[in-house]
Amino acid sequence: MKEGTAASAFEGPASHDDPLVIAGRKFHSRLLVGTGKYSSLELMAQCLEASGTEIVTVALRRIDFSQKGEKNLLDFIDPARYAILPNTAGCYTAQDAIKIARLARELELGDNMVKLEVIGDEKTLMPDVVGTVEAARVLIHEGFIVMAYTNDDVVTAKRLEEAGVAAVMPLGSPIGSGRGILNPTNIRLILEAVSVPVLVDAGVGQASDVAIAMELGADAVLLNTGIAGAKDPLKMAVAMRKACEAGRLSFLAGRIPKKLYATASSPILDF
Repeated sequence: MKEGTAASAFEGPASHDDPLVIAGRKFHSRLLVGTGKYSSLELMAQCLEASGTEIVTVALRRIDFSQKGEKNLLDFIDPARYAILPNTAGCYTAQDAIKIARLARELELGDNMVKLEVIGDEKTLMPDVVGTVEAARVLIHEGFIVMAYTNDDVVTAKRLEEAGVAAVMPLGSPIGSGRGILNPTNIRLILEAVSVPVLVDAGVGQASDVAIAMELGADAVLLNTGIAGAKDPLKMAVAMRKACEAGRLSFLAGRIPKKLYATASSPILDF
């Protein structure tokens, strides 16, 4: 084998042979990135590019469409390059979330794909799982491709799958907390319980959080604040991309079993 051959086989993302598939749509990147909290829209656009993402989430309730002649967030996202995923962030009832999803359809955003969020508590921003299931059923009946943000509860994930969602998105920890994956056991249980893609969403603070989520077997990770709130967002965007790729490769490679006692990596031979 020529020097460097083995390494060259894994240069860059190995995603072309291992695509993320959601509702029949294939994506090479397994990192989804949000568009809020950046210091400027120009920086947001640079970070999206650096992250390698192909799916960009947009909270419609946070876009000001009233300023005629002025650029808004959507002007900084190339629809030919990114799949825009409208989300219902900021909605506290199923009815409001349904209304925002319908607005996205009227604006021809997302090609009927929507990230569904129904928040149940203003302080913790934890999801209202009852409202989420209710809204999911209505939107799916109307032909939407629903990716549902939820808590890290197995039963809720199963109910959402039964309702017909295209993906379940359990939180790693509360939105914007940066606390990482607080309950990896629950994420594993959800991965075993449902057959639709599982995307870890919320709470990611650093690259290692992304790697952990992917090593657990998550199909993808969605984040926003972890990049936008970093001291150097551009560098963090690159770090998140590399962590996502490394975590996925690590999961596919299969880790060694954990043992209580040591095992010599170089057995002693009798000479």
